[in-house]
Amino acid sequence: MAEQKVKAGLDGVIATETDISFLDVENEEIVIKGYDLIELAEKKNYLDLVHLLYEGSLPDQQGRLSIESDLKREYALPEHFFELFSKLPKETHAMDAMRTGISALAGYDPNIDDRSAAANKEKALKVLAKIPNIVANSYHTLQGDQPVAANPDLPYSSNFLYMITGKEPSNLEAETFDQLLMVYSEHEMPNSTFTARVIASTNSDIYGAMTGAIASLKGPLHGGANEAVMHMLLEGETVEGLTTLMHEKLRNKERIMGFGHRVYMKKMDPRAMLMKKALHKLAVEQGREDLYEMCERGEDIIREEKGLYPNLDYYAAPVYYLLNIPIPLYTPIFFAARVVGLGAHVIEQHDNNRLYRPRVHYTGPRGLHP
Repeated sequence: MAEQKVKAGLDGVIATETDISFLDVENEEIVIKGYDLIELAEKKNYLDLVHLLYEGSLPDQQGRLSIESDLKREYALPEHFFELFSKLPKETHAMDAMRTGISALAGYDPNIDDRSAAANKEKALKVLAKIPNIVANSYHTLQGDQPVAANPDLPYSSNFLYMITGKEPSNLEAETFDQLLMVYSEHEMPNSTFTARVIASTNSDIYGAMTGAIASLKGPLHGGANEAVMHMLLEGETVEGLTTLMHEKLRNKERIMGFGHRVYMKKMDPRAMLMKKALHKLAVEQGREDLYEMCERGEDIIREEKGLYPNLDYYAAPVYYLLNIPIPLYTPIFFAARVVGLGAHVIEQHDNNRLYRPRVHYTGPRGLHP
């Protein structure tokens, strides 16, 4: 057998066939079921995308209301579920609390062993319905605060933001948060999606696949970068302060999060461009143009010094901040938005399954004897 070339990190390796999404880097398009994700985020809303991924088409008004009604029926968590979070150490990371909550949901599913597409879609929608409650109230509980009950009179995205902040969002805040969920929803085959598909390929259930995806997404090289970006912006404080801080980090050869991408290597992440526009609108409304100017200055510095462009996390972080979302919840919200895409991938994996079993290029010794 001819020796095959090792591709570190599986760079460029085609792992599967899918009709869910595709990153067309040359045309700067993120294709979701045939549609450009950025255009969807500008013209549609998150529940339209949910319908597209699970029903194969964009919904009419009745279809959108139907899927929202289905989700609202599942907003509540099982009885005594919050006690689970109250037993965790107060220092528990918000991602770990969410991971615990998703994993625990498996025990409440009477159809846990049904891998049919219909059962998997029902499970995925159930997780999607409950994830705002888990994200917001695991955090509130660990902070020693009372849980915030869902407001069924609000649209899905507005209710999610309300449960985090305890305040009904303005129209611009609701629109911006919905766009955030949209741009984080699905992105072909990043590490967390690959993790979910590998787990699902063993015929494991959707809760297990999503629990593994959370562990993957927690890593700062994948999902945790948005928190690091915001901490850097707060440390910089001003345009001048950020300039000094970033140059210092560059001199010390420190990694600056929020720049570069394994796919968008020569161009700016189109999702980041959309969030840059959203940040400008929020900054103008709130009189925080200084924050927008800081971000632009940081973008210029890294492009000039390193030839790198912002990824989604760079401009999403200050958007989260202006939406009054606590920094520890940035990555959990990333995952919450991605639940819809992960569910679609698990369904597809189970419907056309083959166990993932790659090989290695062995570089160790041979012929040793005890």
